[in-house]
Amino acid sequence: MILVRDVFQLKFGKARDAINLFRESPEGMQQFGNSPVRLLTDLSGTFYTLVMETTFDNMADYENSFKKVTSNSEWKNWYQKVTPLVETGRREIFTIVK
Repeated sequence: MILVRDVFQLKFGKARDAINLFRESPEGMQQFGNSPVRLLTDLSGTFYTLVMETTFDNMADYENSFKKVTSNSEWKNWYQKVTPLVETGRREIFTIVK
């Protein structure tokens, strides 16, 4: 099992807008992977951080799901609204040990 964390550094003052967009994301993103997408926001550390957390059985499942979601026209339209709110981002992929 793997955990995928997409970490977004949002532009100053844009956290509320980004959170609302993620909550209203296309249906295919509501459950991306084995369980519903989990959104996390910072309590400490770098301000305006939003994390999207998902789990998958393996890398092949992740890659297939990613291709399916990102090729969807509804997702593409939604993503065009998200990108102006983001300063930078990164992806972290972990093996779940326990």
